[in-house]
Amino acid sequence: MRAIGKTGIIVATLLAALSAHTADAAQAKRTPAGTLKDGTAIEAVTLSNAHGVSARILSYGATLQSLMGPDRNGKIADVMLGYDDLASYVDHPNFFGVTVGRFANRIAGGRFTLDGKAYQLPLNDKVNSLHGGGKGFDKVAWKIVSATNGPTATLVLGYRSPDGDSGYPGNLDVTVTYTLDEAGNLGIAYDAKTDKPTIVNMTNHAIFDLGGEGSAMGAYGHRLTIPAKAITPVDDKLIPTGALQPVAGTVFDFRAGRIVGEGIRDGRDQQIRYGHGYDHNFALDKGLTAKPELAARLEDPVSGRV
Repeated sequence: MRAIGKTGIIVATLLAALSAHTADAAQAKRTPAGTLKDGTAIEAVTLSNAHGVSARILSYGATLQSLMGPDRNGKIADVMLGYDDLASYVDHPNFFGVTVGRFANRIAGGRFTLDGKAYQLPLNDKVNSLHGGGKGFDKVAWKIVSATNGPTATLVLGYRSPDGDSGYPGNLDVTVTYTLDEAGNLGIAYDAKTDKPTIVNMTNHAIFDLGGEGSAMGAYGHRLTIPAKAITPVDDKLIPTGALQPVAGTVFDFRAGRIVGEGIRDGRDQQIRYGHGYDHNFALDKGLTAKPELAARLEDPVSGRV
């Protein structure tokens, strides 16, 4: 098998109101979450620590369904946008917190060429293929490989995407590993192996509101910092043009931090009009690094969550 690669991200560190001691082990608890129409049983696994931080993951779509954490006053709230039940994820798919694959974002015309061979993918975003096509990793049942307690609670989910699945070449064996430690660090790591050349670009489609469910400002009041001096501009179909566009002097300049709501509806910026807000790639100044570096920092001034 050919290893495509192993990547990981620290999704969130809920710093507010966490106590200093770390003696208690984090937990991974499995519970039934429902059944798909074909009879497949779906489970939920809740990773939790002793300080009120917990993440609930569904085996359907390897989906991060909720992320609970305290504010500066110790009040626990869900900071993720997601559905309350399995049926809603199946019947009304909106990518809330799901694992995206085989290929995140858009492929123009659903076409790509690899080693001289052209491949056509299903179109599910008007003239493009989006997030793996009509049946991506978000719409399948994953196998729970392991769910373990310890200083870091760990959940490993696995899935095999067969050769030709949604038009992609190669059998692809993928794993997603969720971890939660006593400091409140939630990590997501991806691993993929294939038996022939293919393309893979996995991510999690988490949507955050650090103010908690029902907050007055929502994400508009959040402060976002991204160490990136350029974005990849898009055309009117949200396909990157291939250029790098400097952010200096634009509403895309988050290098010193700025409130999200200040520029997300600025119709004077063509890129904002194309994306109906921020729907762009930021080219990180440090690029790919050997060790994790800050890619973005999101803060809610009201709750104190970061």
